Amino acid sequence: MRRRIWNRIYQEFGLWSLAAPPGILVLVLVILIRMVGGMQSLEWIFLDTMLRLRPAEKLDERVVIVGIDEKDIEWVKQYPVPDEKIAELLTKLETYKPLAIGLDIFKNVPVEPGGEQLTKILRENTNIISIEKILPPGEISPPRSLPPEQIGFVDLFNDADSKYRRYLLYTPKPKNYNEDKYSLALQLVVRYLKTKGIELETGKNDPNTIMIQRTELPRITDNFGGYVGINCGGGGLSILMNFRNNYQPFHVVSLRDILNEKNKNVYAKLLRDRIVLVGNRNLSGGDIFYTSALPTLELKGQIYGVDYHAHVISQILSTVIDGRPMLHSWEDIGEYTWIIIWGFLPIIIGRLTQSVWKNLFSVALAGVCLFSYGYVMLWLWGIWVPVASSILAVNGVGLSALAFYQHDKFLRSQINERQNTIQHTFTVIHNGPLQTLAYGLKHMRAKDVPYEQLLGQFEKLDREIREIGEFLKLEALTKEESLRLGSGLILELNRPLHDLLYEVYSSTLDRHDFEYFKTLKVKIRNFDPIDDKYLSMEHKREICLFLEEALCNVGKHAQGVKCVQATGVSSESQYKLCVKDNGSGIQSKLENKGTKHSKLLARQLRGEFRRESLSPRGTICQLSWKPTKEF
Repeated sequence: MRRRIWNRIYQEFGLWSLAAPPGILVLVLVILIRMVGGMQSLEWIFLDTMLRLRPAEKLDERVVIVGIDEKDIEWVKQYPVPDEKIAELLTKLETYKPLAIGLDIFKNVPVEPGGEQLTKILRENTNIISIEKILPPGEISPPRSLPPEQIGFVDLFNDADSKYRRYLLYTPKPKNYNEDKYSLALQLVVRYLKTKGIELETGKNDPNTIMIQRTELPRITDNFGGYVGINCGGGGLSILMNFRNNYQPFHVVSLRDILNEKNKNVYAKLLRDRIVLVGNRNLSGGDIFYTSALPTLELKGQIYGVDYHAHVISQILSTVIDGRPMLHSWEDIGEYTWIIIWGFLPIIIGRLTQSVWKNLFSVALAGVCLFSYGYVMLWLWGIWVPVASSILAVNGVGLSALAFYQHDKFLRSQINERQNTIQHTFTVIHNGPLQTLAYGLKHMRAKDVPYEQLLGQFEKLDREIREIGEFLKLEALTKEESLRLGSGLILELNRPLHDLLYEVYSSTLDRHDFEYFKTLKVKIRNFDPIDDKYLSMEHKREICLFLEEALCNVGKHAQGVKCVQATGVSSESQYKLCVKDNGSGIQSKLENKGTKHSKLLARQLRGEFRRESLSPRGTICQLSWKPTKEF
């Protein structure tokens, strides 16, 4: 028992060593390609797709956008909108008592009239945050009259596909690394949270990030999710965008509506204690960024800059206050372990399924499950797992599973071929030399024939065995399909089946080594032609051997037989090959090897086999199958 177990383990190990290397090589290549950044584009596509497919979220009441659109420009009749109108807008907004206002319009150069008036408004209202651009190229200065705590930068990083997925919250000043600069979104978030009594702290697990009420903002590192060797803004804090998935994520009002004081009571409720962002929502301003993470945008595949900042603010506040997850990722070891586990899955599937189609279906199902797991983890827990790399590993390593199947199929075909050869050899010997031997032994025990006759019988046995040996050698060396009957007759199997059946019938009944053939008085035969295009050479061989075996059984066991009838009857639905005799009938209920082999042949042909006694005497042996069915 122990030896059998070890042999099984050894065989399994040998099979793995032959079939698994192609898949393992693909898995290693996938990991190497990912390590050098070759999977980034695919990972970004899957990330954007999963973000778009999330259920719609409710509108965030905490953020309101005052957008300067094309109709506002037509109404003002000047672009850029003059500082006078911006100052008037900010003054009106302050009357509604918002917690903070972000002015997402560069004001490094006055747009007259109203330059002095706007400067005064910005200086007198400390809850207004203006903007600057600090990173090269194209740095833009903020209004000179404002202190640093009223300035936020708006520099954004795009990925290699020109899409925007990251946001820089703070970074050291390029010309002075001892001074930190804060983004527009972070400045506004800080003011909002201070009114709630919430302070920002340094992260405990990651001292390079921000912690708000024991929630650390996930910092994008050099290798983060699908990113490899990413530029993180010179040591600053970058986060991954978790856009609010809604056709209208925030309330949006226009400049002209505020200045005309339309719906004043509505705006009083809408803007009070809110974060208000003022910015361009028109094509003239050029403040537009590309994204594929939102399903419904006013501009297909694009988002206004003021909306982008609003999403960041909403993202942080929703995390701290509502428990909405921010997007984060595993450590490198966790991600590569994930890829390896999914990579080995198709190898195991291929070993279990043992079928090309089952394997392909299972690998496709594994890919769907993998995407579903990645989607659920991103949606519910904010975890960005390497979906693209894992799917590529699953499909690539599927080659190994296919190799498993092909190798195992080859082994099984060799085993089947060996078994068929053994069975064929036994049948030839059984229907020839063994019958001669049985005849000789029977008369030797009975001592009812002369010694010279017995000697001739065993000399015949010697010749038959030698002839069979030569026939099997010749058959192994040639491609011709032939069959040697127990009578010594060799049939070419490429002839029509009904011709072969006639030859088998005549040759077998002419044999003199079967005792009960001598008592036959009536011999009936009739074999209808059959369309044998669906029968292989092996099937034709087995059918001929079936007929020979059935006739030999009549000669060996049908005591008192007077009549034998062999027929092949063809109909639209079946072909019935039948041998009937009127001998003594079946004497034993035990199944011999011939009966077992006939049942196996019936299963291969998807037909039926029956062998039973007839009343009042006789035996019927019948094989039937559908001649129009492909096997």
